[in-house]
Amino acid sequence: MPLDAETIISCVRWGILLSALGALAVGLLSLAAPQRSIALYQWIMVRFNWRVAPIDERHELITTRLLGLVLVVLSIVLALMGGARMAAAEQGTARTETATFAGGCFWCLQQPFDETPGVISTSVGYTGGTTADPTYEQVSTGATGHAEALQAIYDPSKATYEQLLDVFWSNINPTTVNGQFADKGTQYRTAIFYHNDEQQRLAEASKERLARSGKFDEPIATEIVLASVFYRAEEYHQHYYKKQAAHYNAYKVGSGRAGYLKKVWGGR
Repeated sequence: MPLDAETIISCVRWGILLSALGALAVGLLSLAAPQRSIALYQWIMVRFNWRVAPIDERHELITTRLLGLVLVVLSIVLALMGGARMAAAEQGTARTETATFAGGCFWCLQQPFDETPGVISTSVGYTGGTTADPTYEQVSTGATGHAEALQAIYDPSKATYEQLLDVFWSNINPTTVNGQFADKGTQYRTAIFYHNDEQQRLAEASKERLARSGKFDEPIATEIVLASVFYRAEEYHQHYYKKQAAHYNAYKVGSGRAGYLKKVWGGR
């Protein structure tokens, strides 16, 4: 039966701890009672029929004390190194989850999710269609069935899926069918792509609350569908709001998104 990461980390942690304690115990014994250490050494030699060299007691006492000091220092170093390694290992195996959303032009979703505490990384790309590994030009025609989307990797201990849903809703117009602001077509539809049953349940509950909030006169058009293959978009689209800030801001204002978000959601 294969061991999981937590079991392996626990075993390594205990191994390092026991090694450090053993080194500390032997070191302290050698410092506090060097004669006993020498006697123990001689007993082990006799017990296992190993050859015992003649012992210069004065020289051996000095050597034993030095060995004890080295072992004490070694135990401290071993404990410190073990703690650091375990902390790094636990951080490296921290549980992460994935959330995927479509909200019109994917440039405009990446910034708010990048700024959300608990989100580790984001990518923009294409999902929900039938064409494998599509290009931006292909998706832009609307013929591939894909939507421009954002995928976020997040730490669920620092950000909940409900919080990510709130970020999503507050950056779109959820009543528009097959489009967002100046962009029209199925590639600009809004959608929540759930990755498990819990995400589906939370997304449907969130959509229902929004529909009953009285905030909109029209029905919520955002789809809730099972996540499929996510194709990362070309590199020049990634974090476009940073790479081409002037053009991005002009587009966000010119498309009508910035004004709508400020009026409806109180956003920037």
